[in-house]
Amino acid sequence: MKKSLLALAALGTFAGVAHAQSSVTLYGIIDEGFNINTNSGGQHLYNLSSGVLQGSRFGLRGTEDLGGGLKAIFVLENGFDVNSGKLGQGGLMFGRQAYVGLSSQFGTVTLGRQYDSVVDYVGPLESGDQWGGYIAAHPGDLDNFNNAYRTNNTVKFASKNYGGLTFGGTYSFGGKAGDFSSNQIWSLGAGYANGPLVLGVGYLNARTPAASGGLFNNGGSIAGLSATTGQQTAVTSPVYSGFASANTYQVIGAGGAYTFGAATVGVTYSNVKFMGLGAVGTTAYASGETATFNNVEANFKYQLTPALLLGASFDYTKGSDVALANGTGNAGAAYYQGALGVDYFLSKRTDVYVIGVFQQASADRDSAGNDVAHAAINGLTPSSNTRQTTARIGIRHKF
Repeated sequence: MKKSLLALAALGTFAGVAHAQSSVTLYGIIDEGFNINTNSGGQHLYNLSSGVLQGSRFGLRGTEDLGGGLKAIFVLENGFDVNSGKLGQGGLMFGRQAYVGLSSQFGTVTLGRQYDSVVDYVGPLESGDQWGGYIAAHPGDLDNFNNAYRTNNTVKFASKNYGGLTFGGTYSFGGKAGDFSSNQIWSLGAGYANGPLVLGVGYLNARTPAASGGLFNNGGSIAGLSATTGQQTAVTSPVYSGFASANTYQVIGAGGAYTFGAATVGVTYSNVKFMGLGAVGTTAYASGETATFNNVEANFKYQLTPALLLGASFDYTKGSDVALANGTGNAGAAYYQGALGVDYFLSKRTDVYVIGVFQQASADRDSAGNDVAHAAINGLTPSSNTRQTTARIGIRHKF
């Protein structure tokens, strides 16, 4: 009898050790607020919306120690709308992230639905990812710095930290029988963080992004939702919707930030190309043309007190001239955008904030010489003219 009791005690001890080596964490964010949009398709709009500063979500994160420095890891993360309760990312159950993999002293390899390297290494340096939310992201989030689009069927590698230097890459299989390159996505990136200096670079290449299962059509963020139906569509932003027929979408991005005292100054740059127009669907532009956008952002934030953060940014986006199918030229649009933000932390988990964004669009004339560019703050119904202003008062709680 004593031996049996000793055996049970030993088994209980081992079970406790095994349990201690594994963990699953439930986490999430609830972000809700009141918005004013001065020109929502020609009308003023006052409404509540969810997930602006950060997408509302809940998720499960788990790890198991396999010994010898090797760990099994997983993440299942869902996006949702607080006001309606509906799923985000086009109705996907785990539309934000869903992956499993292994982590070791050499780095981490994961498989599933994940973020690309531009999002990982350059996105955090944009004001929208810090204090401005998706409404302060670059017009249409055309460079994906604000993570408007996730990648499916993805193999991802992330290195360990080498004295502040990290690097990684992703490859997404297109999954189309008989056509290896269709819908495939790959990215590379690197970051450096040491003391007050943070740097990041990234590259993203997506084939036939607007095709079924392509990058623009696989359940993106709220910025990729139809303003009328709430369903995921290939591209809704007029900033680059005319170029969604491209054979290849390419982003080259870089950014940096430097902190001195309570102040941080940052800058980001992106070069975005829509190459081989006319490859998917129809286009008003000449077949095979390339549309190029260059974007520069300067941002600033100041930690006035431990609980109070102030932010400001200015962003400039310029599109290239692209020949129309009828042979006439087309002047590329330009977008000027300014944003201000105030964030007050009531606790480590809860904060209240105010964000204001103004955008001015110009150029982009049609064949008759008419100015057809419309202001289009990211994630909002586009303006009926060249100007748009929005403001938001919100509350965010993390758990």
